[in-house]
Amino acid sequence: MAVDLETEAKILRLHHAEKWRKGTIARHLAIHHCVVERVLRQAGLPGTGTVRGSPMFEPYLALILQTLEKYPTLTASRLYGMVRERGYPGGPDHFRHLLARHRPRRPAEAYLRLRTLPGEQCQCDWAHFSHLTIGRARRPLMAFVMVLSYSRRIYLRFFLNARMENFLRGHIGAFDAFGGCSRVVLYDNLKSAVLERQGQAIRFHPTLVALAGHYRFEARPVAICRGNEKGRVERAIRYIRGAFFAARQFRDLADLNAQAAAWCDGQASDRPCPEDQALSVRDAFLRERPLLLPLPAHAFPSDERVEVSVGKTPYVRFDLNDYTIPHTHVQRTLTVHASEDTVRVLDGAEVISCLARSYDKGAQIETPAHIEQLVEHKREARHHRGIGRLAKAAPASVELLEQAAKRSGNLGTITAGLLRLLERFGAAELQAAILEALERGVPHPTAVRLALERRREQRNQPPPVAMLLPEHVVARDAPVRTHNLGSYDELSKEHPDDEQT
Repeated sequence: MAVDLETEAKILRLHHAEKWRKGTIARHLAIHHCVVERVLRQAGLPGTGTVRGSPMFEPYLALILQTLEKYPTLTASRLYGMVRERGYPGGPDHFRHLLARHRPRRPAEAYLRLRTLPGEQCQCDWAHFSHLTIGRARRPLMAFVMVLSYSRRIYLRFFLNARMENFLRGHIGAFDAFGGCSRVVLYDNLKSAVLERQGQAIRFHPTLVALAGHYRFEARPVAICRGNEKGRVERAIRYIRGAFFAARQFRDLADLNAQAAAWCDGQASDRPCPEDQALSVRDAFLRERPLLLPLPAHAFPSDERVEVSVGKTPYVRFDLNDYTIPHTHVQRTLTVHASEDTVRVLDGAEVISCLARSYDKGAQIETPAHIEQLVEHKREARHHRGIGRLAKAAPASVELLEQAAKRSGNLGTITAGLLRLLERFGAAELQAAILEALERGVPHPTAVRLALERRREQRNQPPPVAMLLPEHVVARDAPVRTHNLGSYDELSKEHPDDEQT
């Protein structure tokens, strides 16, 4: 905590002239006692007084200093365990406080001020900006930031994750906004850029290598734990947090990106250029832009490509949501190609479904035609099952349906009507009534029903009561076609050849 000169003067006066203790000064001025000790130490006061419990610490100080000299980064918990084994009676918190005074301080490191040529280098990185709630999904709000090292021109775009596809889209958008590409792109050691690193041996992500080859730039990672080497993008992220995102109101991701683009072209471009205070970032960028590498004729492909297995329902699961496909492609392995706003489902090279992308969770994005085709298919399936049942119970129904089809009759309605008559009157009566309707040349369920009622009245029988039985029971009582058993009689006859043998 930093204090002004007036507060420092009060601390020195109260301690030396009024003889106040450090704690009393801290409470009176509403500051931490460590601040009081620092001010007094900087003014030449030797030490900070005797620390309570230090006599317990002194016998182990030589061991601690020797250990820290050999292992400067050894943790306080491990040192406490070592002295505890040797009889140290103090607690861990007090030990940490005492150890902090004797741990060797890392010497301050000086850095060179690096300058880059126009069009030579740009730096990029991800930054996390809280989360967005979209429906039932809670997604991270990630900012892709790229900065031209000479002019400090900023490109900013927000995404809902930091996957490789969005990493590529960030590069493509930045190169399009700059109107070119720098010769070197500097990265941190993030997984989208560096898969493995052992010293100077680096294995880049193959997709990033393909992107660099497409735009003709060199991908260069900084050293491990050396974030200062890409300080331009780090300062740009800090500038974005304070100057753009703080207290920002937006409707959705598209609105936020539109505001970010306007801010980059406006306020961020009008600030003074750190390389030359006489220029603005906009003026420096106008000097740098002609020196950037030209862009290729076609952008690098950045669609997500995922293979999905389809179950029994006509839906594919992608990014927490379900998308419909034609029912003819169920129980297959298909390929999903997804852009930021569109999801396409391919069977080989054929696009079978194209739907708007949703960032919700558990949503069903449907094409009405896909559902209607499945419903119609199910209706046809029920229709064909009904025809098969009629053909087994009353074979004459096949001819009746053929004649009805020639007269453009509704076969579904006719089949349903005959099935109801089958349940009420039985297979034998229905067969006879159908034959009578065919003899009269009226292939319609009404004619069949009249024939059944006339036959019932001729026998003075009461009206039949429909027996609504389960389908498996009805199938069990279906009539069975009898076969000629004469071939079995041939087996019991004696043949002359058998007697000779």
